[in-house]
This record gives sequence, structure tokens and C-alpha cells, in this order.
Amino acid sequence: MGVAIRTAGEGDRELVVRLLDQAFQDDPVSGWVFPGAEYRRSTHHRLMAAFTGIVLDDGRIDVTEDGSACALWLSVPAEAHDADDDGPAQLRAAVDLGNERVELIGRLTARIHPVGRAHEYLWMIGVAPERQGEGLGSALVQHVLDRCDREDLPAYLEASSARSRVLYERFGFELAGRPLELPDGPLMWPMWREPRG
Repeated sequence: MGVAIRTAGEGDRELVVRLLDQAFQDDPVSGWVFPGAEYRRSTHHRLMAAFTGIVLDDGRIDVTEDGSACALWLSVPAEAHDADDDGPAQLRAAVDLGNERVELIGRLTARIHPVGRAHEYLWMIGVAPERQGEGLGSALVQHVLDRCDREDLPAYLEASSARSRVLYERFGFELAGRPLELPDGPLMWPMWREPRG
């Protein structure tokens, strides 16, 4: 059974934010950024909205035709980027000014992001909780990896749970250095995939 996939547009913004918010409510990293279930329920969606806006402006969001899953991708050029720019501080100001972890997660992941080689960056992938385990996320990932293989482009991501790390390994991603240890929090695994000929 094939999964129909299309590129999301501005009219899909609320759908994508809702999918990401629902999919990441129980994620270890989201739990670290927004500790406490009630706080997370009331605030987490603002971070997902900011991420969605960034990728709608500068990247690509793929969504299943039935609106049950989405993947946020950025094309990263080979030129080095500045890991100490004002983006994380601006994100914190827009999302939750009193929460320093919103800014910290951006700075920490920027520091471990590989530079020097163009690649596709899987920022996030979200599947509606009631549809998880049906292969929708896998279809979204494979959709872009097929293009990466055709265009000889590597891909990169940070896995936010041990479960997702195992999933990405099945697609050929390998650990790219040591895991990122969030202060008093969970691990994130930087993962790199070379294109397959």
C-alpha cells in the first residue's frame, strides 16, 4: 500500500502544528524543554508553531494526503553556519521568554550540526498518535531519502529517543559523534546517512 505525499503550503500551517504538538507531547526532549504535563499542554504548541513557520519559509514540509503525518526538512548548504547567532534567543522570546531551555536546545543542537557538506536535515517528523505504527513516518522519510540517493546528498537528523534512533538506523543513518547530553535531561543522537548509489 503506497502512501500519498504532498508538499504542505501555508494553508496547512494549523494542521502541521497540531500534528507536531500531539506527536511530541510524550517525547523525552519535549518533556525536558517543557517539564510538567500541564505546562507542556499549554505551551508546547507555540514551539511547534515557530518550527513550522521557519520550515514553511526556508524549507519543505511533506504531509500525507490524509493529513495524518508530516515531516519538516531543511536543505543545508555546505558553507559553515554560525552556531552562536541570535536565532535561539529570538525563538525563546517568541515562544516562552521565561524558559531558557527553549533557547538552550537550539544552541546545543546547532553546535553539533555537521558543517562543510551540503545535506538534507530532517528537523522533525510527526504522526498523529492514533496512526503511529502504520508506516506513515517511514514513508515520509523514505520519500526524501530516495531523492537524496538520486542527487547524491547525505541526510542528517537528531533522534530524540532511543526508539526513534533504532527506526532511523533501519534507514541507514549512523551515529555522527557522541550523543548530546541535555543538562539534567535525556540524550539526543546526531545521525548521518550517506547517499546510497
